[in-house]
Amino acid sequence: MLEKFSFKNQLENLVRNPENHSYLLAVSGGADSMVLASLFQGLGLTYEVAHINYKLRGTDSDLDQKMVQDFCEKNHIQFHLYEVSEKDRKPENSIQLWARELRYRFFREIQEQENLKFLVTAHHLNDQLETFIINLSKASGINGLSGIPAETSNTIRPLLNFSKKEIYEYAEKNKIDFREDLSNKKNDYLRNKIRNEIVPKLLETNDHFLKNFKKSSSYLNQTKDFVHKQIEEIENKLTVFNPEHKILSKEKLAQESAFVQFEILKKYGFDREEEIPKIFTAENGSSFFSKEYQLMINRNELILVDKNKKQETKDELLLIEGFDFSENTISISLENTIDHIDGINNSFEWEFDATKLQFPLRLRKQQDGDEFYPAGFSGKKKVSKFFRDEKLSILARPKIWILCDGHNSVLGVIPFRQDRRYTKDEKTKSILKIFNEKKK
Repeated sequence: MLEKFSFKNQLENLVRNPENHSYLLAVSGGADSMVLASLFQGLGLTYEVAHINYKLRGTDSDLDQKMVQDFCEKNHIQFHLYEVSEKDRKPENSIQLWARELRYRFFREIQEQENLKFLVTAHHLNDQLETFIINLSKASGINGLSGIPAETSNTIRPLLNFSKKEIYEYAEKNKIDFREDLSNKKNDYLRNKIRNEIVPKLLETNDHFLKNFKKSSSYLNQTKDFVHKQIEEIENKLTVFNPEHKILSKEKLAQESAFVQFEILKKYGFDREEEIPKIFTAENGSSFFSKEYQLMINRNELILVDKNKKQETKDELLLIEGFDFSENTISISLENTIDHIDGINNSFEWEFDATKLQFPLRLRKQQDGDEFYPAGFSGKKKVSKFFRDEKLSILARPKIWILCDGHNSVLGVIPFRQDRRYTKDEKTKSILKIFNEKKK
């Protein structure tokens, strides 16, 4: 039964020391959200109220707003209102998705603006059952069947274990005013059809149907938590430590079940089951993209790069403006210029015939079409092919510096090879020496 003390217990299960926190309540004016507001008021908690007037039901929408606003004024509660206007373009379809995105964006703005830690919604047990049925029809797996979570990223749902019937009984007993949204009686949306036609028939089959469903939902959530813990342990075993990127063993992940592969890669936005096998059969150097990550195939590694993580690196550096030909030799050390790259010996020493060079000389990163004549080899080679032949990892390639002249010609790939066309010979009188000593 829904009473103040039972609600407080549910709230304490979600939030330790509820009285020490601030809350933003999403209140529509319906029975569930008005009961939620009344319970918070009765417990003396610090909260504010947010209401959306979608202007979809004419006068009824305005009356909903007035009820919530009157409640807040009567109880001296800060009231936040968003009224949908012409600037909020409503889609011809997916009205529910549009409305959801709009209200949660508004809620988060108010939370940040007013420094309110928790968003509180009035989802209840019947909502949970409806969601279960919807997700069952979508083959959404254990995550979907677990339904609406009681808490997610500072959003809590303390009414989730109470039925709609219990909420109505509490409202009647405590004389709480609310308004019915008559549009919920129409079967124009899937959720409404399930709510009005399917759920009543299920409840008729068993007097304890909702009570048993609540237990089943709890068991499913416990199972989900266990499975996620096991998958996390598997992922940790597959992960190669790297301070900049997430690297998974492609070979070991390929040995896991399709379910485990999907659950691990889904966290990075790769959630299309038919695409997962393509990742394991793709050629070396291939890339896949999700909204937030780039997944690169590097031989037996899957490298996950956060696209939103800023890479603070310079792409070009001036090395030397010109050469003083009154000097026989000028030496330039790159000790404090180039960074050490894991797995690569950065020490080298190149000597150029200064008269063959076009100044100024610069250091830059690889560009499309770069090619050079590597010393010790015959013919020319594209820098991209040189990287592959040297078996440089995809992560190392963007860190390699290219030495180039005033015409943007490649003079060398640091620290591997210089271009043989510009090296000193027995006739050279003016030498430019560029080097980097191996750190001890």
